[in-house]
Amino acid sequence: MARTRRRPSRSSIALRWLAVVVLAAIAVAYVHPIRSYMDARGEVDRRKTDIAALEREQERLEARIDVAETDEFVAREARKLGLVRPGERLFIVNGTG
Repeated sequence: MARTRRRPSRSSIALRWLAVVVLAAIAVAYVHPIRSYMDARGEVDRRKTDIAALEREQERLEARIDVAETDEFVAREARKLGLVRPGERLFIVNGTG
């Protein structure tokens, strides 16, 4: 007994193609939101990196402020500007270097 294959009807073929088209439309509809989500995650990662760098910079600047508030720093900077303490004399030597 040989079995003969029955050909699918036109309506079943149309339903299969309709299902394929619907699945393709759903897949295409998800592309943009997924791409937007991935772009947003990348932007968040970049912003976190920027924040970490800014926090390190802030810590460095706060350390400089702490140093700048010391009496030794103020005296050293005043000497660079040519200022002297009361009772001291300023001598300027030319022709060196």
